[in-house]
Amino acid sequence: VQLQASGGGSVQAGGSLELSCVASISWFSIVSMGWYRQAPGKQRELVATITDVAMMDYGDSVKGRFQIYKNTAKNAVYLQMNSLEPGDTAVYFCTARRRADGLDYWGQGTQVTVSS
Repeated sequence: VQLQASGGGSVQAGGSLELSCVASISWFSIVSMGWYRQAPGKQRELVATITDVAMMDYGDSVKGRFQIYKNTAKNAVYLQMNSLEPGDTAVYFCTARRRADGLDYWGQGTQVTVSS
């Protein structure tokens, strides 16, 4: 499973960015997709996930600011990030859980930098 993430960049605090991730397999073959992030010196943490039936889960630090949604026809998941804070600075990784084997697959990561 190949995951191609895009949309990272640099923004000032209070700004917005949208991340995109396209999978090489159909959403029909996927149980869930989502985003995790890792800041320097910190552990990787959950940002948001969405299942094939559109159940969503968010990390506590992004609730109310970030929104995850999917496009089944495009085999894609998106992360709309609003009211960005310097603490959101991290490498964001796209992930997908394949239905056939239950394994989690990871994309290459995209950098998000928020300046104060």
